[in-house]
Amino acid sequence: MAGDPQARIQELRAEIDRHARRYFELDDPEIPDADYDRLLAELAALEKAHPDLASADSPTRRIGGQPNPVFSPVAHVVPMMSLHNAFDRNELRAWAERVQRRLGDREAGAYAVEPKFDGLAISVLYRDGQMARAATRGDGRTGEDVTGNVATIAGLPRRLALRPGSGPPPDMLEVRGEVYLALSAFEALNQRQRDRDEKSYVNPRNAAAGSLRQKDPSITAERGLSIWCYQLGAIDGGPRLASHTETLEWLDSLGFPVNEHAARLESLDAVEGYVADLEARRHDLDYEVDGAVVKIDDLALQAELGADAKAPRWAVAYKLPPEERTTTLRDIEVSIGPSGQATPFARLDPVFVGGVTVTTATLHNEDQVAAKDVRPGDTVIVRRAGDVIPEVVRSVPSARPEGTVPWEFPRHCPVCGQPLRRDEGAAATFCANFGCPRQVRGRIEHFAGRMAMDIEFLGEKNIDRFVTNGMLADAAGLYRLDFNRIAAMKGFGAVSAENLRASIEASRRRPLHRLLFGLRIPEIGQANARLLASSFETMDAILAAAEDDLAAVEGFGPVIAASVRAWFDDPRARDLIDRLREAGLQMKAETAAGSAAPQTLTGRAVVVTGTLEGFSRDQARAAIVARGGKSPGGVSSRTLALVAGAEPGASKVNKAAEAGVPVIDEATFVRLLETGDLDAADPGAGGAEISGPES
Repeated sequence: MAGDPQARIQELRAEIDRHARRYFELDDPEIPDADYDRLLAELAALEKAHPDLASADSPTRRIGGQPNPVFSPVAHVVPMMSLHNAFDRNELRAWAERVQRRLGDREAGAYAVEPKFDGLAISVLYRDGQMARAATRGDGRTGEDVTGNVATIAGLPRRLALRPGSGPPPDMLEVRGEVYLALSAFEALNQRQRDRDEKSYVNPRNAAAGSLRQKDPSITAERGLSIWCYQLGAIDGGPRLASHTETLEWLDSLGFPVNEHAARLESLDAVEGYVADLEARRHDLDYEVDGAVVKIDDLALQAELGADAKAPRWAVAYKLPPEERTTTLRDIEVSIGPSGQATPFARLDPVFVGGVTVTTATLHNEDQVAAKDVRPGDTVIVRRAGDVIPEVVRSVPSARPEGTVPWEFPRHCPVCGQPLRRDEGAAATFCANFGCPRQVRGRIEHFAGRMAMDIEFLGEKNIDRFVTNGMLADAAGLYRLDFNRIAAMKGFGAVSAENLRASIEASRRRPLHRLLFGLRIPEIGQANARLLASSFETMDAILAAAEDDLAAVEGFGPVIAASVRAWFDDPRARDLIDRLREAGLQMKAETAAGSAAPQTLTGRAVVVTGTLEGFSRDQARAAIVARGGKSPGGVSSRTLALVAGAEPGASKVNKAAEAGVPVIDEATFVRLLETGDLDAADPGAGGAEISGPES
């Protein structure tokens, strides 16, 4: 963790976000699970050591990825959470000790242990015993509706198989499980792909995820997907279940596929023995596993232990160690990323490791290459734990050819030839040339991406051609392209050039939050872009916002505010925004126009804190936005009122007092929504009763 922690945190968040999108949204991961877990662990450790740099939008607090807009969104009845990891017996015992501390004098009791399947998490909802809906995990709260595809999975019941005398089915039952592709089915699928002279799939997990997201359920049906069911999400009716083990037995009785290796164990020693046995026979199974899930068996204790922002406290994923193989390192090269970071990587003789044929592996940075002393010609140990890009662990000195010399990091960018820069105390090396073609391409690729301006028919290859030919230097240049010239280029023609022109034209209408995300502003991902747009409503208001006003945006704080303010103060950013404005892009946020609610709060900010009786926090904010208002996360001098429920945040209440912002109770808030008049809404000028700190 040497160097600037803020810079490292920013680097980690960007890297994790990129890998998370490839894993959760594109089904095309670049790095193994173990590498991703290490990045998250490093970020979590840095945030713990530097709480002032923590962020509500951090990947350490997020679950899954954004739902694919191709499918209809589904709000989960109960959020689908992630799991915290344990990588060895010490971390497993540390988890158990944390559980015991929360329980005090009471014993945690037995553990329920199951294999951790390498597939795609799914939620299946039954009403009156009939399958009604199935959804992917998505971001944990909202998933993708894949009902038609899940209905093709042969082992999953369409109607519950109730035993005689068991009574009617539950009115509502939500079952959680893991969709996977058996290794035998994966091999058969790839054989069919080869027979058709089509591309093979790299591993069963990617093939399962891609199969589940087919638009045509008949394609999903022919893939041979399977499912293991391992959890109840929600239930209305049905028996009273006391333990997770009883839950699995009940699900099995209803006809759900429950893994035969699930076990109830009385001690952590037994759990460790289970994991050791699972590791020894993992290759005897017809499906991939990457660990074991350990749960407190008692459901009442599970409810008491609860969850943190990302995962339940009563469960942990005990990860198996990644697999390793040896191969020959042929060369070390340096790639330049969109941000200019120069990253060394190894060119390898092809090796099959962890279910994938690997030809390249990351070497991270200059120090890592030196510390591992890997050289072209070396026999190296390659480790892969999850998916595409593995890691070179170390060389095998006894196999080193004579005459090799240590590899030296280049001093000039391999793309533009300009000097590379490595700041004192930093691990990363960068190309400092803002105009480096690779960086230019990277910024434009991000701007045109699906979650930003969504410009179709462009693609990395065309961006590369346009930049190379001098037709494109930044995102604003997209709106000045010469389409007659493009139509005459090899591989285009009038139709494809017109398709690109129409897509670029359509991007002018994208809302402000999409533009903010596309600008690649440090710290501004999709969620923060929405918050920024809704809090200030116009680009001009953001440009004029003081750093304190930016810090008051929910989840921002001083660190993000300073970074955002610095980006907007850069003359190059101002010039880019001016040219995008001239191109006709949207510089205003989406409004509540067309809402059935009266626009009583147009342009005004109302902050909510504490627990309200008639509204959840999200519902209260939605009510404000539906009436044309804003609901930022912090109080500022521009706040109309602070709505304080039970146990409000003391910092917000104190800030309101300092800024002269009225503090109102829930009844007054309801009248404010109706009238928009704070005086009329609060005739008695009675503030909220402050009952304690916000939980």
